[in-house]
Amino acid sequence: MSQELDYLSRRFAAGRLSRREFLGRATALGVSATFANSLLAGAARAQVPQRGGILKAGLAGGAATDNLDPAQFVELPGIFCYCWGEYLVARGLHGGLEYRLAEEIGSSKDAKVWTFKIRQDVEFHNGKTVTAEDVVATLERHSNKGSKSGALGILAGIESLKAGGRDVIVTLKEPNAELPFVMADFHLVIQPNGGKDNPAEGVSAGPYKVTVNEPGVRYGGERFANFWQSDKMGFADQVEILVINDPTARISALQGGQVHMIHRVEPKVVDLIKRVPNLKVETGSGPGNYVFNMFCDTAPFDNSDLRMALKLAIDRQEMVDKILRGYGTIGNDFPINASYPLFPEGIEQRTFDPDKAKFHFKKSGHSGPILLRTSDVAFPGAVDAAQLFQQSCAKAGIAIEVKREPGDGYWSDVWLKQPFCASYWTGRATQGDMYSTAYLSTAPWNDTHFFNERFDKLLIEARAELDEGKRKNLYREMAIIVRDEGGVITPMFNQYIDAISDNVGGYVAGVFSLMNSSAFAKCWLKA
Repeated sequence: MSQELDYLSRRFAAGRLSRREFLGRATALGVSATFANSLLAGAARAQVPQRGGILKAGLAGGAATDNLDPAQFVELPGIFCYCWGEYLVARGLHGGLEYRLAEEIGSSKDAKVWTFKIRQDVEFHNGKTVTAEDVVATLERHSNKGSKSGALGILAGIESLKAGGRDVIVTLKEPNAELPFVMADFHLVIQPNGGKDNPAEGVSAGPYKVTVNEPGVRYGGERFANFWQSDKMGFADQVEILVINDPTARISALQGGQVHMIHRVEPKVVDLIKRVPNLKVETGSGPGNYVFNMFCDTAPFDNSDLRMALKLAIDRQEMVDKILRGYGTIGNDFPINASYPLFPEGIEQRTFDPDKAKFHFKKSGHSGPILLRTSDVAFPGAVDAAQLFQQSCAKAGIAIEVKREPGDGYWSDVWLKQPFCASYWTGRATQGDMYSTAYLSTAPWNDTHFFNERFDKLLIEARAELDEGKRKNLYREMAIIVRDEGGVITPMFNQYIDAISDNVGGYVAGVFSLMNSSAFAKCWLKA
């Protein structure tokens, strides 16, 4: 019974259970009203933020080649940035927008001109005051045609930027009803002079100042004394993130008390962690998906029949059953699921069909093995998933050679560089944002080298369409193009799985892992 009461207390403390619901369920367990009320009082006290200590995490995805330039964020630096970086807006835990440096947002009736009013008296870590000019300079740097920023694709529609007093005025080439959500992209950290001077310095206006920057090893920060929202974030004296790419080592570090949080827990060990005292597992469904990427412009993947053969030769349900173990759903070779607004229902689900796969493979004219690169850091269970893919392809007469790459360097040397590899996406706030980031022909993170004029035209049209019904139809056509002509194989949409110590307070599950990466800024250590 103690486990059930502990579970109920945590849900009440996290705001996921009302007082009445808690008392009702506790009574059903045979607990007296007096004792139940004492538990409620303790749970409430536990959620009062407490200051002090060093909040530690063990995370995957770090490499020696990483740096703190927001334009180049990949993987772990893009999580650490939520400790030190500040944004115009941020993604809310459950899909909405949280206003940050933007105090007000308004637009013209046609959604072509947007105005962001910047909050007053916010200080950068270097002592300078955040101004509208800093915001404009940040957006200029990331939207410049010569930029290598991962946000270039989503900012491509900007025609002009102007600062006037506290206002940032963004004029677009075409209307975009989703622009405020675009501004929540994790690359768009507001920096002094936009980061044009020294973007990798790690200076912004977030709750922690960068004190440790050892790429591939660890990152650290200390509480910023002049943070503008100190009553809501930055409760620990320090934060420390250890790079632990090996999934077993992450769990050992959590069990041994070296860290308080880990992410990307493999589904096959979830039940084991649940049995460990003082640890808890947090899961949530969202737009995250695991993929195998093919370069559409590189042989043999420049052949549409070969791409279709591989899409038909993957057993999606087996992947969900054996890799996700139920913590997810099957995918359909486009990056959108029902967690997105305007999801295109009714698109035929692609299934495992070795006979059709064999037909398309023969039609492609290709012979010999196909090299697939994978790694433990590509996604939890990626090595096992590649081997399952290899086995299902064999049933269609397709030989796959699986190469296991080291975790350190995977995101700099394999992803975006090699023509067939395992990867993952956490998803984005809107469909337009997701497609602009990874499928627009000019997007730096177009990781399948998908270049399709019709798709690009539809994307621009969809972003400009204010009628949601019409925009949904445009997104539907785009999804079908990616599904049938693109280079992405999307066998599954995953739930995220985090594990945290009971010593951590303030954790509330959201749409994305680690409270949308804000857990280190918003959580605290219990006394």
